[in-house]
Formats: sequence, C-alpha cells, structure tokens
Amino acid sequence: MISFKKLYCGIGKSEINQHEICITGYPFKPSIAFPNKNIKASEIDAISIDFGTCKILTQNDIIFVSAENKERLKKFSLENNIKLIPHSWNWDWLLEPYLDTEFTTINTQKTTQKLLANGFSETKIQEIRTEIASQMYKYNSLLWEWCSLGLADVLSAMRAKYNDKKFTAFYKKAIEIEKQGTSH
Repeated sequence: MISFKKLYCGIGKSEINQHEICITGYPFKPSIAFPNKNIKASEIDAISIDFGTCKILTQNDIIFVSAENKERLKKFSLENNIKLIPHSWNWDWLLEPYLDTEFTTINTQKTTQKLLANGFSETKIQEIRTEIASQMYKYNSLLWEWCSLGLADVLSAMRAKYNDKKFTAFYKKAIEIEKQGTSH
C-alpha cells in the first residue's frame, strides 16, 4: 500500500514580495520553480485566484500558490499589471470520476460537453482518464476528497507513480491540458 506521504507532496511555500514571488520547497521537478525559484513579475503571464489553489501562469508552466495568499496575489497582480484570469476547470472535470461522490448520468454528460467545448475529443478524455485512473483511485482513497480534484492533485498522484523521465513527459502534458481551451 502506498502511503499518503508518498502520494501527497503539497505545493511548497511562497512569499509574495513587491516585484517577485519566492517559491521554496516546490515538489514538481519539471517545474521552473523546482526546488526554489524567485519569479519576477515580468515573467508572469497571468494569475488565477478565484477557486482553490492559486496559480501563477508563465509561458510554459503553472506554479501553485496556497489560497491563503489570495489577497496578496490579487494586490501583487494589480501593482505589477498582471492580468487575473478565471480558473481553468479542465482537470477538475477530468478528475470527477475519482471523487468520493456519485454523479448522475446527466451530470457526467454535462461535464463531457464542457470538455468537448474546450477542444477535447471523447477519445482524448478517455485516454487521459485511462492513464490516471488507478493512481487517482489510490490517491483519493487516502484523501477522500468529494468536492474537487485538480491539476495539483493529479501531479501529486502521478509523481508517486512515474520515474523522473515519465513524470517530466506527464507534467508537460498536464500543463497543456490545463491551458487547453483557455486564453491568457
């Protein structure tokens, strides 16, 4: 049995300064923030703070910041002229089958329609879910999340499964999936 500690790695710590965000202990090795990084405001394309874990979007990456920093990130974005964008729901929708919740057929169809509207095909949706299924069931059997799983969750779960090379490939794909159908 895989331990919770191996599956759940957290998102590190962040300090919001006037013109940069200092990230320490970031767990996702392919990220530009791993293991520590000072991210200048000029390197940030957008910030998402409206749901769950906050996200800093750069050209090729998404870095997580604790929701506790939501107000500081909002102020940082205003002071540094960085646009605030809505939450991307792609991973939340893709991960719905692994929540500790039962969904109706109608709900499942609505979720599929939302993914289709963001440019996913039914085949692609199935491919993604097949790749992550066993690991997400393990992950959520320890977490028991019934409301929402997202990008940070799938990265945490798959990080425990894959070696560095496979996780790097998955990480890049996961970031692309999160950004699909959105413009920032």
